[in-house]
Amino acid sequence: MTDPLPVLVDFGWNTFFESQLEPDERAHAFAGKVVEVHRGTIRVVGPNFDKILPAFTTLQDDEETAATVGDWLLFDPVTLEIQRLLQRASLFKRRAPGTERKMQQIAANIDTLFIVTSCNQDFNTARLERYLVLAAEADVRPVLVLTKADMSDSPEDYISAGEGLLPNLLVEAVDARVPTSVASLNRWCAQGSTVAVVGSSGVGKSTLVNTLRGSDEIETQDIREDDAKGRHTTTGRTFYRLPAGGWLLDTPGMRGLDVSEARRGLEIVFEDIISITRACKFSDCKHDPEPGCAVQAAIVSGALDAKRFKRWQKLVIEEADEGDFKKNLGGRKFMKRSKKTKKVK
Repeated sequence: MTDPLPVLVDFGWNTFFESQLEPDERAHAFAGKVVEVHRGTIRVVGPNFDKILPAFTTLQDDEETAATVGDWLLFDPVTLEIQRLLQRASLFKRRAPGTERKMQQIAANIDTLFIVTSCNQDFNTARLERYLVLAAEADVRPVLVLTKADMSDSPEDYISAGEGLLPNLLVEAVDARVPTSVASLNRWCAQGSTVAVVGSSGVGKSTLVNTLRGSDEIETQDIREDDAKGRHTTTGRTFYRLPAGGWLLDTPGMRGLDVSEARRGLEIVFEDIISITRACKFSDCKHDPEPGCAVQAAIVSGALDAKRFKRWQKLVIEEADEGDFKKNLGGRKFMKRSKKTKKVK
């Protein structure tokens, strides 16, 4: 490749990917970005390049390790064969629904994650914490986007609740239908930036994507009146080019969010609880009413919310390996094991 940055930067290419190229690859290979993933196929684009490929011709033979949306692939310029997949700056993943161990890759090389929820019954603290854990594990900047604020009698309560989920969490309340309202999100959508949008069906995710794109191509559906929930309108994972110059990934609505292999994310999002557990008298403290339990003392004093602690316990159990998870609720043991877990890059 001859000085690829002025061209590839429009697709999100940067020095992190450029530094991975060998001299021969700089001269003879070219890069393409995976911008769509559907059942059985992926779409790869680049300067003067747009190709549909079978999903598992990308050097790997299963969904856990195959190229995913956001990945960069190197191609032979003559045969157009894939040479290799470049190392990822980030990887957003979850355990695939209906399986015990298989991981599902959602997106790679994301800079910012828009976590979309609405100012109604869909606002679910436990689910939002799961999104934050996965974002922290992937080393992706989270932004909580609150929709339907114009339809709420007390949007400030939802904003306050969102800000309380994580210290310094960025919270933006928008009317997803109005471009001037959504414009507050443009600072994360500039040229070379890559944003992913996640959230449950019916929260206005597709409406938000349409407004950011200045298009109404993506189908939207109204929520059900009885429970404020919606039906899935996005069925694949697709990148869209934004007027501001960045790339935006829309994902299918996901209600089930497993936090397997996200120990570092748990450590970041629940650092306050883990810090308290270090003060427990016994290293194997289970944080039930027992002598010297700093957690129970913090709950009694009001320094720690009991519901938040229970949610943390549930996620730790879910994340831990089967067979030893029940004895891993002590913060010091959790922290000791977490240091051995390397983040996927």
